[in-house]
Amino acid sequence: MTVLHQTIETPLSIGPAFDYVADFANAQEWDPGVASSVRVDDGPVAVGARYRLDVTFNGRSLPMTYTVAELERGRRIVLRGVGSRISAVDRIDFASTPTGGTRIDYEADLRLGGILRLAQPFLGRAFDGIGKRALAGMQRELDRRATVSPVA
Repeated sequence: MTVLHQTIETPLSIGPAFDYVADFANAQEWDPGVASSVRVDDGPVAVGARYRLDVTFNGRSLPMTYTVAELERGRRIVLRGVGSRISAVDRIDFASTPTGGTRIDYEADLRLGGILRLAQPFLGRAFDGIGKRALAGMQRELDRRATVSPVA
């Protein structure tokens, strides 16, 4: 098991920040490790919503299906991801900042399967870099959105 934990702050208010991040179809816009992300069902983002992501790891594309496991609108979303060689639980917490922006606390619990699980203890740095690049991309996209739309 590898647990990644990062925190960012953005001037974008909590409503738009939550709506954007909680819709995992947007992941390919902010996470450089996601080659594609699409919603595979219809309706609002809610518990049970499903997404198909093609995640790039070590030069290979790994298809994963993410499902919203918990959702407290404006406060928290938990997604569970499953692929043939990896599983993940992403916990994303949102809080308003004193300036009207949003603080995002992102934790990802990654587990490799099969023969790859033997290598997991040695991949901590690689996973840490993946997490840092993803959150840096999220930060850039949320900050960009804060400058192109009025803060609500």
